Amino acid sequence: MSFISVFDVLGPNMIGPSSSHTAGAVRLGRVAWKILGDKVVKADIELSGSFAQTYRGHGTDKALIAGIMGMATDDSRIRRAPELAREQGLEVSITTGEIDGAHPNTARVTLTDVTGNTVSLLGSSIGGGNIFVKEVNGMEVSITGQHTTLIVLHRDAPGTIAAVTEVMADAGVNICNFRLSRQSRGGEAVMTIEIDGSFGPELNEKIKVLPNIFSSTMLQPI
Repeated sequence: MSFISVFDVLGPNMIGPSSSHTAGAVRLGRVAWKILGDKVVKADIELSGSFAQTYRGHGTDKALIAGIMGMATDDSRIRRAPELAREQGLEVSITTGEIDGAHPNTARVTLTDVTGNTVSLLGSSIGGGNIFVKEVNGMEVSITGQHTTLIVLHRDAPGTIAAVTEVMADAGVNICNFRLSRQSRGGEAVMTIEIDGSFGPELNEKIKVLPNIFSSTMLQPI
């Protein structure tokens, strides 16, 4: 599994006129793509605030599509992302509106893979190419990318948290922030776990095969 950077304190290498509207948007798309974990066949994008007002001029739509297709912030193909999406059979829908209480540069990205599985992410580009993810599948999270972060989608079942943290303890991982949110008792839930230091993909692979785990994504900071 490849890693993705979601935080760059020095400002990103990027294609486009604005770090908020381009680099941040690419990163939001990439996070959604990584969480889905499979080929995207449909993307529904809702833009709010400044994103909604200026996305054509700033290329925010192209940047989000590029991220959804797995491109990095400095990929020269970003400008051609909508065209490349059509060539690959990726159906994209973009709408605008106002999301209550949202940061001015906010997007809700809902992706569908080839098997019909979906992931929905609500996030904002907060300047300098940095992002903040507020929701995953309607469940509240808090992802800034300042630390290595695990996003674990799972069934709300006894012992699931213990199993995940046991794997991490065995690997010598120190948890610096943990958050749990669920849709309903026994339904889908999400753990967001920020950890100290950097760990290889082996840790994430061990978590992915645990009982009741739907997916696990590791986001690495720069």
